[in-house]
Amino acid sequence: MQVARFKYQIFVITLFFIALVSSSVSYAQNTATQDKAKQIWQVLDYLAVDYGAAVQNGVVVSIDEYAEMEEFSANAEKQLSELPKTDASLKLVQQSGELRALIAAKASPEQVATQSRALAADVLRVYPVPLSPTQAPDLKTGAALYQANCASCHGAAGHGDGPLAKSLNPPPIAFSDHERARERSVFSLQQIISHGVAGTSMPAFTQLSENDRWSIAFFASTLAYSDVDREAGKKARAENASLRNAIPDLNALTQATEAGLEKQIGKDARPLLAHLRSEPGQVMASNDDSLALAKKRLAESVQALQAGDKANASRLAVSAYLDGFEIAEPALSAKNKALFNDLEKGMGAFRVIVNRGELTEAKEAEQKLQMMLTQAQDALTTATDDRLAAFLGAFTILLREGLEALLVVVAMVAFLKKADRKDVLIYVHAGWVVALIGGGVTWAVATYLVDLSGASREMTEGFAAIFAAVVLLGVGIWMHQKSMAGRWQAYVKEKLSSALNRRSAFMLFILSFVTVYREVFETVLFYAALWTGGNGGYMLLGMGAAIVILAVVAFVLLRTSARLPIGQFFAASSALVAMLAFVMIGKGVAALQKVGIFDITPISFPQVDLLGIYPTTQTVIAQLLILVIIVASVIYNVRSSKK
Repeated sequence: MQVARFKYQIFVITLFFIALVSSSVSYAQNTATQDKAKQIWQVLDYLAVDYGAAVQNGVVVSIDEYAEMEEFSANAEKQLSELPKTDASLKLVQQSGELRALIAAKASPEQVATQSRALAADVLRVYPVPLSPTQAPDLKTGAALYQANCASCHGAAGHGDGPLAKSLNPPPIAFSDHERARERSVFSLQQIISHGVAGTSMPAFTQLSENDRWSIAFFASTLAYSDVDREAGKKARAENASLRNAIPDLNALTQATEAGLEKQIGKDARPLLAHLRSEPGQVMASNDDSLALAKKRLAESVQALQAGDKANASRLAVSAYLDGFEIAEPALSAKNKALFNDLEKGMGAFRVIVNRGELTEAKEAEQKLQMMLTQAQDALTTATDDRLAAFLGAFTILLREGLEALLVVVAMVAFLKKADRKDVLIYVHAGWVVALIGGGVTWAVATYLVDLSGASREMTEGFAAIFAAVVLLGVGIWMHQKSMAGRWQAYVKEKLSSALNRRSAFMLFILSFVTVYREVFETVLFYAALWTGGNGGYMLLGMGAAIVILAVVAFVLLRTSARLPIGQFFAASSALVAMLAFVMIGKGVAALQKVGIFDITPISFPQVDLLGIYPTTQTVIAQLLILVIIVASVIYNVRSSKK
């Protein structure tokens, strides 16, 4: 029996790590694709800005610069052909060939710049990448880092006159040169800092964090503007609502160039960019901005579907939910539960329609979702300052997520105490303590180091939930089998010591850690999305209230289980664990549906979040399978007991 149980544990752990490795490989491949797309964008931006220094009026004015333009355009075409193939990727390669032909024909700088920027925009549309930092850049930090890493070449004030400048060929960029700065975006500066520039002395500053590189990029982008420009932009933006709409969020700010913005708003482009690049916190993301991102992704998804790029349309539909709507879920749920439910169902239905390739239905669904998202934006206009919403959001999130983890941990603790194996409790407690620490690390990483995508979140939660469900199912079947046996005290005394060896104790640690970390992982990310300076105290009150209730629940469960006869205790525990496996499998499959690992087939069925029941064929089948296994094991255990 012990050998069989050990083999089962090894089998479960193997399945979990296979799933984890698969998700890690998928994540690594996606990251590599994003990195290559960023590099291609950087090359195309460089062509758009610098081609004018190589060719004027159809004549090469700098042989070295022109050779560099030819090399870079060929490199962009080659890298585009190496990206994952989609329905739209062939068109990108064709566009890059057209760009190379323009350069070969010594076309005007305006033609090359237009073609380069159009192709760069299409690259990011087909292969979406994060375009802005996860937090408002600190320009004081950026200034200090600039002086330490950049001033020796580019000069303390960005005039390109640093101590090393004379020895460099080509010479370093003068950030204070306004004519060149007009064509440059903050995103392009950040990419140059991150990846360097081939064939020049500009290195890649990979030793700096992502946010530090953004801080340097924003600081460098301000060197071409004066305090007079900044003050004029601040005043104009405060007085003119249309200027606030011109650059509504941080994504728009990082991509904006003065030359491009000037075509939209005229002479106000210079002062507006001077102001916002100096104070990027003015357009930092909020719940309302995340809903704006959801609306944008929905529209882009329909556009991609219309262009015949079904794969990209599907990715954008997933991003609309995970990177846009999901961030605002807690606040919207507290403000307008009915609208929240309608949007969640509508987003799922939209993904199904897109996956089927139904363009007409997708357009209709997108229009309805756009209207509902606008209503959600209106509802959340004051959500960050709504004390009751902050309290309720923090309270319900922790209570909902914490209850599942609490039940698993309490069941293990109660079992070990009942079996008089308090020496093994340390493994269970170590599991949930490490999970809490891991949650804190996750928050720090997601806030300060990397932009943790919605897909990454859901894959982590989904695989963890399925792993916990499989383990809990096995534990529940074993507990029920033992509840059917007689002479419990003798069994515990003679068998449990050998049964709970180091391998079993380690399994308890793994189960405790995975179950708690999954819930902590989701909770800290929701809290990070809800937190603002004005509602922090009320969020802490909501969190404190939820902790008190969870503590009371834990106390009652432990006291109740201590009074049960051991046979009844095992029977009750097996029922509880089986129920948790049922809930976990539903939530795990639902999470993986959101990232496209499992298909979504909607059915007419009630949705009960507390029980992990969702109206899709896949989640219902998974839970029915769990029920079948539970019923079959109960019948088998009853018959075995009679024999």
